[in-house]
Amino acid sequence: MINKEYNRRVVLKLSGLAGLGIALSPLLSSFNFKNEILLRKIPSSNQSLPVIGLGTWQTFDVGSSAEEMVKLVQVLIEMDKLGGTVIDSSPMYGSSEGVVGNLTRKANLNNSFFYATKVWTKGKDEGIRQMQNSFKRMKRQQMDLMQIHNLVDWKTHVKTLRDWKDRGKIKFWGITHYTDGSHEQLEQVIKAEKPDFVQFNYSILSRHAEKSLFETIQKNNTATLINRPFEKGSLFRATKGKDVPDWAKEYDINSWGQFFLKFILSNELVTCIIPGTSKPHHMIDNMMAGYGKIPDSKIREKMYNYIKSL
Repeated sequence: MINKEYNRRVVLKLSGLAGLGIALSPLLSSFNFKNEILLRKIPSSNQSLPVIGLGTWQTFDVGSSAEEMVKLVQVLIEMDKLGGTVIDSSPMYGSSEGVVGNLTRKANLNNSFFYATKVWTKGKDEGIRQMQNSFKRMKRQQMDLMQIHNLVDWKTHVKTLRDWKDRGKIKFWGITHYTDGSHEQLEQVIKAEKPDFVQFNYSILSRHAEKSLFETIQKNNTATLINRPFEKGSLFRATKGKDVPDWAKEYDINSWGQFFLKFILSNELVTCIIPGTSKPHHMIDNMMAGYGKIPDSKIREKMYNYIKSL
């Protein structure tokens, strides 16, 4: 479901957002739908992924709320239309896994995405039980990516994940964390175990991963999922009421969300970013960061210095 071409008329017709009272014109007016979303390769395979995906922490933990389900179905539809595939979840995220499974099936999109979730418990048997439950909730026979959440009991779970990959139950396995203080341990596990993926925090104002984590990733051919790209919303609070600088528009940046995401994508070792959202128009805006020009190293530092100066 990637590498599609869209024109303005088709996207407006398909989006279905008019009924939600969402003004799309500012987003669509300067977007070139003839482009294709940027793909980056998973180093341990020949498979590539679109560079913008979807995180589900908090945003998909809606239980059985019909009102919230309507919006989340639209989020998934917009993501699919604009070429996104990666959906990241966890048993830690309340009802999120089940909501993802139910809504992707409801929208007839259950085979359109790259499904990633996690094991978040201690002990081999408990880990297997939890992962089997995740398969059921997300309605998968095979999981694309199973990750060890925040490195909880990783030495135990890595053995199970290697076995499951060999047997085809999962395509890839990985490790995750969300703090700067975890980066050194992530590096140690990457060097010792060679996971297919590592997920961690990285943003325009949180660049600790550049000290040595990215170097370790490059040397060990590890794919990356980036969490917390907006610093839990603090980046938007810092730029509230301010216009995106005109020079940024030369890189197809037309919103602050795209500014922050394209800064991250300017690092070629970033495979995919997984911002969370429950709003269709935010999903569209996030996806647009995967299109058009990507800043080079010079513009990357200009972006950083601009935000630091605000």
